[in-house]
Amino acid sequence: IKKKPRYVLESKCKGCIEECARVCPIEVPSEFDFNIGLRKAVYIPIKQAVPMVALIDPKSCVGCKLCEQACPADAIDYTQKEEEIEFKVGAIIVATGWQPFKAERKEEYGYKKYKDVITNLELERMLNSSGPTSGILVRPSSGKIPKKIAFVQCVGSRDEQVGNPYCSRVCCMAAIKNAIIIKERYPETEITIFYIDIRASGEGYEEYYKRAQDLGIRFIRARPSDCGLRIGDCGLDLTPNLRYEDTLTGEKCQENYDLIVLSTGLEPHPSAKEIARLLNLPLQNNRFFQVAHPKMKPVDTPIKGVLVAGCASGPKEIQVSIAQGSATASRALGLLAKGEIELEPSIAEINKEKCIGCKLCEYLCNFGAIKVRTKNKENRIAELSELDCVGCGICTAACPSNAIQLKNYEQEQILAQIKALHNKSEFPLILGFLCNWCSYAGADMAGISRIQYPTNIRIIRIPCTGFLDIRFVIEAFNQGIDGVLVAGCRMGECHYTTGNYHAKTRMEVLKKILKYVGFDERRLRVQWISASDGPKFAEIVTEFVDELKSIGEIGSELV
Repeated sequence: IKKKPRYVLESKCKGCIEECARVCPIEVPSEFDFNIGLRKAVYIPIKQAVPMVALIDPKSCVGCKLCEQACPADAIDYTQKEEEIEFKVGAIIVATGWQPFKAERKEEYGYKKYKDVITNLELERMLNSSGPTSGILVRPSSGKIPKKIAFVQCVGSRDEQVGNPYCSRVCCMAAIKNAIIIKERYPETEITIFYIDIRASGEGYEEYYKRAQDLGIRFIRARPSDCGLRIGDCGLDLTPNLRYEDTLTGEKCQENYDLIVLSTGLEPHPSAKEIARLLNLPLQNNRFFQVAHPKMKPVDTPIKGVLVAGCASGPKEIQVSIAQGSATASRALGLLAKGEIELEPSIAEINKEKCIGCKLCEYLCNFGAIKVRTKNKENRIAELSELDCVGCGICTAACPSNAIQLKNYEQEQILAQIKALHNKSEFPLILGFLCNWCSYAGADMAGISRIQYPTNIRIIRIPCTGFLDIRFVIEAFNQGIDGVLVAGCRMGECHYTTGNYHAKTRMEVLKKILKYVGFDERRLRVQWISASDGPKFAEIVTEFVDELKSIGEIGSELV
């Protein structure tokens, strides 16, 4: 970890920032106040900072050393250098948070072009008693209290144009909260909230929404098209106006406002992409970290020992972030309390004599368990980290030189099970390759529930559909199997992140090959089943049996 120099000794500083800041001649925009307030070159980032220790901003400091002379604790140290600190850890919690959407990307609203167009976070700092205006709401252009205010929702959220189709979840209630605060402090203020949908789904949220309406806050279902400046009798003035269409009435309007507040959405922290690369963590389509399972493992990642909390995994309310923080702390404590690591019994094994160093396994492994090392100019060998391997088997099916085997699921074992079905006892005979986590559990559920379905299917349990080599399917047809069912977790729910996607691609290619050589491609069926889908499994088997009866025995279509 890189620790940047603070230029202040933590062991000596008492947090009495007034002594240092009083003599500092430099003032720059405050990042914490979103640049609407000022700070000194020596400062404490926030009033609740932990530790309560000052720091010197090297970019704005002019080196006058007045703070060093004024500091009663002799805590200033200009000789500090950047440090690299190494930790040995048993668990990692990723809690990188979020960053606000850059409102200037929505040029139609005139942010940074018109002074009286601000963001919701700038408004938050204005309303805060410790903020730059000491809690007094003012128009940045004039310093006067605004009489008419508009909130524009979903700026940078639910917007395909900026690449953020998701809802940021907190903006609706944050706008309503701020509107109520303003209305209670300045009862004569006219407040309008422009919304797409008000999503007040949390505990007490609907009542809070109703309270805002009772206070006279106006809600208009519209997404304003643009913002301009009012043209008065004396020409252009500084009052912004909004043009919009009320989608409930169909009325097109244009109104002037003293202050326009843009409710900006939540985006992933800039460090997310680099952290994902370092820790081999997958990202969602919205660029936030992906959890192992949204319902069963909401704070786990696919990488063992790496947990995720708060908005690192997506926009969420404060109470959810607090709950996730507690959950990750508990999970991490559980990992550390064991004192030892449990390895998967079924992990990959690389035959270095067969490995050709093609790097395909390294590319496909979502968990960073395989790295191809260069032994010399002509020899590259794949090496496996047993601690990182989760036993999905995706690499074994992809290896072109058959150099990787999965312990307890060796190729010979699977082929032996297939060959055992050579003597057909009924027609049609189906061989099912079912993933260990969902589809096999779905078949179990059908049995436990005593759901009736044909006995024509024989099942081989595999760790993941991504493990399934097309050679196993071809061998099944060679042994006279009439149909093959490949069933795995539903898309987006694979316990190994992308295993079913790889299986889908491979089976689609195999279907084309079957069709090319003259077989009916319907003999190969691919389905996605959850662990609770017992009735669906029974229905699939029944339909498949009927379909194969209409096709005929394997090879009949070649005659």
